[in-house]
Amino acid sequence: MASHRRPKQPSRARVTVLTATAAAAVALTSQAAHADPKPTKSEVKSKVDKLYDEAEQATEKLNGATEKQKKLEKEVDAIQDKVARGQDELNEQRQSLGAVAAAQYRSGGIDPSVQLFLSADPDSFLQQAGALDQLSAQQTQQLKQIQAKQRKLAQERKEAADKLADLADTRKELGKKKSEVKAKLAEAQRILNSMTAAEKAAMQAEQDRANRASERTALTSAPGTVANPGKGSGMAGAAFSAAQTQLGKPYVFGATGPSSYDCSGLTSWAYRQAGVSLPRTSQAQANAGTRIYSQSQLQVGDLVLFYGDLHHIGLYAGNGQVLHAPRTGTVVRYESIGNMPFQFGVRV
Repeated sequence: MASHRRPKQPSRARVTVLTATAAAAVALTSQAAHADPKPTKSEVKSKVDKLYDEAEQATEKLNGATEKQKKLEKEVDAIQDKVARGQDELNEQRQSLGAVAAAQYRSGGIDPSVQLFLSADPDSFLQQAGALDQLSAQQTQQLKQIQAKQRKLAQERKEAADKLADLADTRKELGKKKSEVKAKLAEAQRILNSMTAAEKAAMQAEQDRANRASERTALTSAPGTVANPGKGSGMAGAAFSAAQTQLGKPYVFGATGPSSYDCSGLTSWAYRQAGVSLPRTSQAQANAGTRIYSQSQLQVGDLVLFYGDLHHIGLYAGNGQVLHAPRTGTVVRYESIGNMPFQFGVRV
């Protein structure tokens, strides 16, 4: 006889567990299907190059802020010296009238004009001194000049202090940006480290081949090239020759030589050896001479600017090459001018 009992239904708890397990399995399967693939060698290189470029851009801005701060500090020092001298002059005037006041006190009273002068509100004194007509015209004029000078110097000192405060804020912000870039560089390095030894060796070999090819092109004997920089001007030629002696020195953020350089640090050092003082940053060096927009008119030793914000600079080496300090992880070297977005040259 057949059984008519209904099949046993799964418990609510069992259904819940099975449903959760299935959902987790689907989620894991979905995550595995959508996991980011391992970046290719070219993708890693592109990311690292971009981060190095951002770091150099931030460094040039930081260099500029540092130079501005040094200049402002000198201006503030000069202003403070002026204020101190003005205060000394005012103190001498006060001491002089103080002696008069003491003599008057001993004789039975103090002249109202002297009382006003010795008061804590010399501006009120100036307003009333004319009516009292107690001080000599010379004394009144001297006091007015000192008061005007003191007010002017106090205003200048405040303006300088405000500028320094603004600059400190700017440097703080730039420091944060540089820290962010360093964090990105660390992430890129982590990705580089995740590559196999064979992949890293292949990437390095590509870079070495590119460097050798660039140097071979730069070292040809055509007129106006590295081997024969005859077309450079006297100062430019001397600066270029100095830069050549630094080939192989490492790139370091903010460095100005002689053991390491950043891009504008190399160009400023090279021209300093030729007796020319250039501003510290690439953006400032862009205004150090006559601009040349045609690459065909460049001469050996001319400054060459790259990128829209002019955050990279080098020295023209002839034959379509530039001698520069490229970026972190590289050394002072020759490179094709076409490897970067050329903006213009500058003939100092």
